[in-house]
Amino acid sequence: MTIAILSVDGLRGGYTEIEILKGVDLALRPGHIVTVAGTNGAGKSTLAKAIVGLLPHVSGEIKVEGHSILSTPAEGRSALGIGYVPQVANVFGTLSVLENLQIAAGKNGRKAIEAMFGRFPALDERRRSYAGSLSGGERQQLAFARALIASPKIMVLDEPTAALAPSKVAESFELIRKLPSFNVSVLIVEQRARQALAISDYGYIMDGGKVAIEGPAAGLLADDRAAELYLGRGRSVH
Repeated sequence: MTIAILSVDGLRGGYTEIEILKGVDLALRPGHIVTVAGTNGAGKSTLAKAIVGLLPHVSGEIKVEGHSILSTPAEGRSALGIGYVPQVANVFGTLSVLENLQIAAGKNGRKAIEAMFGRFPALDERRRSYAGSLSGGERQQLAFARALIASPKIMVLDEPTAALAPSKVAESFELIRKLPSFNVSVLIVEQRARQALAISDYGYIMDGGKVAIEGPAAGLLADDRAAELYLGRGRSVH
């Protein structure tokens, strides 16, 4: 079996001494998309922050390609290939699209920036526009491009559709579905569980800081218990 590019074992932690994560196990395999779903307060976003190094109190184990990163600070995890797109504050609104990419590119420079414009034509058309003037969908593309420009191995997306208009949600999931073509493995923390699982290889459903159900994404979508308790059987996908 292919070794997981990201593995989480017995992860516990929170923002204070009070634990929000209560022993989470998770694996992300190369080239896969994995969804972490669950009810509000289940610990999904806390898990994302723990993985990228933004949770102050953590115990257990987090490994990238078999090597522990638990003691590595957030900047070091980025250097090891973990990209992060938070739900908010994921672009600099007062800077242009081009300036946002220049900051993210660093020494990668012009070639990397032009490659991103080639992959995201809507951004190319708005390269001189302030990021704050972009639509929700364009802003998300810029956030993804900023994360991708460093050529990460892993991208952690925290509630990527939360701020989007309903009409843009399907477009966002289609964009996420294509991210592995950038040679990146994707972990999505998402409230819209059904749509996220529909583009995923595997899924974890959290409840009370633990993984309640896990399995191949297609199996979770067909699972009566998962549908009844966590996926909102019969609800609108929007």
